[in-house]
Amino acid sequence: MQVSNPGTDAAGAVKRISVLGATGSVGDSALDIIASSPDRYQVEALTANANVDKLAEIALARGARFAAVADESRYQALKEALSGSGVTVGAGLSGLEEAASMKADIVVGAIVGAAGIQPTMASLLAGNQVALANKEALVCAGDLVMAEAAKLGKPILPVDSEHSAIFQIFDEANRGEIEEVTITASGGPFRTWQADEIAAATPEQALNHPNWSMGSKVTIDSASLMNKGLEVIEAHHLYRMPRAKLSVVVHPQSIIHGLVTYTDGSMLAHLGAADMRIPVAHCLAWPERAPANTRRISLIELGRLTFEAPDLTRFPCLRLALEALDEGGGLPNIMNAANEIAVAAFLAGQMTFGGIPTLVERTMLEMQKAGESGAAGSIEEVLATDKSSRLVAERLLERIN
Repeated sequence: MQVSNPGTDAAGAVKRISVLGATGSVGDSALDIIASSPDRYQVEALTANANVDKLAEIALARGARFAAVADESRYQALKEALSGSGVTVGAGLSGLEEAASMKADIVVGAIVGAAGIQPTMASLLAGNQVALANKEALVCAGDLVMAEAAKLGKPILPVDSEHSAIFQIFDEANRGEIEEVTITASGGPFRTWQADEIAAATPEQALNHPNWSMGSKVTIDSASLMNKGLEVIEAHHLYRMPRAKLSVVVHPQSIIHGLVTYTDGSMLAHLGAADMRIPVAHCLAWPERAPANTRRISLIELGRLTFEAPDLTRFPCLRLALEALDEGGGLPNIMNAANEIAVAAFLAGQMTFGGIPTLVERTMLEMQKAGESGAAGSIEEVLATDKSSRLVAERLLERIN
């Protein structure tokens, strides 16, 4: 995306990087890129949900100034693990927000789920450039997050491979000549399965993604194609594109990550290996390019790339996400909350894979009937809707079981 960045450091200056969600898969990728280029990057702050041992290890290895754990019960363990190191520690939401607010050149937002909303906003309010992997910040509070980023005059740098791809081929100066933005999907492990087989899938089967290595929540969303629905909603906010100009295509090889079609018939595509270090490296070096220890592709070895339309009947979660975007207001937030409850229940063996879209749809309908699906005017309202949606989803889960 061709935009200016008045806040960029001078060429060659070491960039200070904070990583929120440092012990997850995206955090691993970010820290790998940082470790491979110590002359370009230094770590400012790190956070984790509960994995104190790994958080302390990487904080020491990367020379972080601050580390925070979301689980407050793990605060003492983190304090002891970093005792005498000079690393300041924090815990709970206040700890996450402190990490997000520390002055940095880039804050990588890789916290999973709605828990990433407040730290993302805290980072923006502190004037930091955000490289965002947390889908929910935009799905649940996209208007508010993008408005805050606009005040800073700094674009949200997308970490998702699909949005990173689009970011690199989206001509902002000629946005009026863009006909379509296309997000690709691998199709997940159930791409060729029948509907009844998908509905009865086990957690082990759903976690067996053919191309990507991700955390459990994102992997389940990828299997249901909910992940792709969330990405369409993200694209709507990131690129200010109407739903009519956003599409999804299934591309099993996961080599083309995004496409932009222009009114002159040109279709630009971004190609890259299924390696999260590639979009992370792009974000950390932006607006420059920098060498990175990422995987390369060979078109000769690939031989061919294939594409197909997504099946909204076999994968109703994608349909529900698109409907939520069409309806707007607070419905994407409601949908996301219900999906988080459903995925957790599925992983815990409390419901079937086929029950995920059922619970999501019923929660959406009940919240709409209750008149609680209106647009939020503040982060507090976003969080209130998230909380009430989860309560409804948990109650409905009991009925479904």
